Amino acid sequence: STLVWFVSRALDLERRLFGLDTSWWLWLSIAAAGLHQVYAVLFWRGELNYHFLTRRFGKNAFRVWMVGFLILFFSRPGLIVGLAAANQNTLAIPVWMGFGLGIIVLIPGIYLIDSIQRYFGYRRALGEDHFLPDEYRKKLLVKEGIFRWTNNAMYIFGFLVLWAPGFFLRSQAALIAAAAFNQIFIWAHYYFTELPDMNHIYGKFQSN
Repeated sequence: STLVWFVSRALDLERRLFGLDTSWWLWLSIAAAGLHQVYAVLFWRGELNYHFLTRRFGKNAFRVWMVGFLILFFSRPGLIVGLAAANQNTLAIPVWMGFGLGIIVLIPGIYLIDSIQRYFGYRRALGEDHFLPDEYRKKLLVKEGIFRWTNNAMYIFGFLVLWAPGFFLRSQAALIAAAAFNQIFIWAHYYFTELPDMNHIYGKFQSN
C-alpha cells in the first residue's frame, strides 16, 4: 500500500474510464495480481501436500482448479488494459515508439504460447504436475522451442506481455502496474512457491 501511495502521488490518477478513476483501475490491477498469486499458493500447496482438491472433487479436481485460475489469470491483462486506457497518453514518448515497444514485448510472449502449445502442453503449464506428481516426475524437462533457451521461460518472457498495453496506450500507470506489481509478484511467487514445488516434484530443479 505504501508503494501505491507513492505511485498515486507521482502520477495523474484522476482520469476516468467507465466511471472509475485511474486510482481504482490501479488498485484493481494490483488486487487481481495479488489474489491470483494467493490462489496459486493455497491450492497448489494444498493439493501437492494434502490432496486438498482431489479429496473433495475427485477426478474433476484439476478442472475446478483450472476454472478459478484462468478467471484470475485473464483478469490481470484485462485490468491492465483498463488501467492503460484510463491513463493513456501520460507517457512522454512518440506514438510510433510506444507501438514499437509494445510489439517488441509481445514477440517473446507469442513465441512462448506457441512453444507451450507445441512442446509443453497447457495442462502442464497450468500446474497439473501438482495434481499428478508421480506421473510428471517421470517426465523430462522440455528443451524445445523457447524452452531451449531457459527452463524458466514462462516467468522470464510470459509476463512481458503485460507491459504491452502501457506501451501501446503510452500509460505510465499501466507500465508501473506491469513492472512494480505483476512482474515483481510473479518472481516472488516463483522463488517462494514454484521453485520449492518443482524441487519437491522433480528433484533439484534448475531455473536457468
